Amino acid sequence: MENELIKIIAGQMSLSKEMEKILEDVIVIRSYKKGTVLLKEGERANEQFIVFKGCMRSYVFVDGEEKTLDFYLEGQPVNPVNYGNNKPSTHYLDCIEDTIICVNSAQLEKEASLKYPQLASVCHVKGIVSAKLLSDHQASFVDYRAKTAEERYLKLTKERPELIQRVPQYLLASYLGIRAETLSRLRKRLATK
Repeated sequence: MENELIKIIAGQMSLSKEMEKILEDVIVIRSYKKGTVLLKEGERANEQFIVFKGCMRSYVFVDGEEKTLDFYLEGQPVNPVNYGNNKPSTHYLDCIEDTIICVNSAQLEKEASLKYPQLASVCHVKGIVSAKLLSDHQASFVDYRAKTAEERYLKLTKERPELIQRVPQYLLASYLGIRAETLSRLRKRLATK
């Protein structure tokens, strides 16, 4: 699994054999069963992740109802809201499949940086990835506000078709901001077009 992270990082920057070895020494891998909640509202978000295998989602409760914010699949970073700023989390993070992740924290990063100063370049790449994540989330928010449910669904099927196959319909509906019954009718209507 360590090699998966190295492949992800190597896709963003050139890595020497020495740097690959250092990364293998500092990488923390964990496995979680489907249904495991990694972060709850009100807890401190002290860790961030990269999904190696499986699917995670972030969600909130609004008036007692779950609202899915996002899904994370293989190769995607997961930066919980309020990560590292010592404020309570505003959302939940759970595994909707058996999941294997790489775990990082400010503490792990600090310890690794002291031991291996050359990791600074990797941390710079992490900052670039975090900025891209923020940009993607902003675009997603704009789409949510500006597009109809049908337009959001069609965009999802085009840009993230694997979610349609892997995520239960009621969670997809929550992510799209509609009820499961509405999604079912929408899918039927689109299938007859």
